[in-house]
Amino acid sequence: MVADSERDANMLYAVDMFVPDPFIYMRLKDQGYVVMNDLEIERARKESRQNRVLSLSRYQQAALRNGDGRPSLAQVICMVMRERRIKKVFVPESFPFGLARELRRLGVKVKIKDGLCFPERAFKRADEVKKISAALVMAEVGLAEAMQALRNSKIGRNRQLMYRHAPLTAERLRAIIHTAVFQAGGTPCHTIVAGGRQGCDPHEEGHGTLRAHEPIVVDVFPRSQKTGYFGDITRTVVKGRASERIRGMYQSVAAAQELAFKHLRNKTVCATAHEAVVSFFDNQGYKTGRKNGMMHGFFHATGHGVGLEIHEAPRIGVQSRDVLRPGHVVTVEPGLYYPELGGVRLEDVALVTGNGPKNLTKFEKVLEI
Repeated sequence: MVADSERDANMLYAVDMFVPDPFIYMRLKDQGYVVMNDLEIERARKESRQNRVLSLSRYQQAALRNGDGRPSLAQVICMVMRERRIKKVFVPESFPFGLARELRRLGVKVKIKDGLCFPERAFKRADEVKKISAALVMAEVGLAEAMQALRNSKIGRNRQLMYRHAPLTAERLRAIIHTAVFQAGGTPCHTIVAGGRQGCDPHEEGHGTLRAHEPIVVDVFPRSQKTGYFGDITRTVVKGRASERIRGMYQSVAAAQELAFKHLRNKTVCATAHEAVVSFFDNQGYKTGRKNGMMHGFFHATGHGVGLEIHEAPRIGVQSRDVLRPGHVVTVEPGLYYPELGGVRLEDVALVTGNGPKNLTKFEKVLEI
């Protein structure tokens, strides 16, 4: 692999340290090698002890002594390979095309590795579960601040929410969440605060003034600044009084989530778990389909894996071929969306064990505040 570990989850998994610039990683016979510049080499030797750390400058100086000039990254890779008598490499699908082309020009056989680069990433070790749980706490801290602001807000004209003598907007509430998440050690990104009709688009971040008596979907998914692992949580709340129809939707979503949890067991086919939630909503009278160009009902996956990426294997959806196994950490997030009413979604994070699921989320579920 050639990538930075700030943004590439596979590289972070391989080296267990943050490096902002692309570097070389190779694995041969279960031994990992990293080629680091002088700026990072000592830190790599301390923080990435599972890998052998090689000096980039050593290869550069050797090329200069041989009269080859300053070598390119591809030439350095070739030098490392020649030392180990390697002529063929497998690279991930994300490998830079230009670099692959240059390696081939230098005589290296480059083949794309099908499937996941590290399949074991889907199965979380005990230390990884702790890191996800810590990131989840960061999300809960931000969510708690949002709930407190909503509780302390007043209902003004036209159901407009007022907080500290100014309109409470989605942007303002998101800033409150982000401040709390930062202080807790997380990095928030694209936090969702979507009120009313905006909540019908599951990925709408939300904008404008929030209003009383309508659902507000709050979805917080920060990344730990220390470890790179994510947490993910969603709650739907109403400031004031929810209508009977919203209350019914909320109760059905909560029941659907409980049903989904019962399916989080060893050897469960993910698509089967999702289909159970879809059938439940259908039987409750909440049909899914397109009307006036917009989707209605329950039209996204029941959940997804979470770890060094916010969305990773396994997927709990209609087209998923994944099968649940102990060690999987997944979200459970059923939702219902109807433009005339708004959106309702609840999301927890669960660890699949040999004895059933363990809910890692501690935050309460309350509709009206």
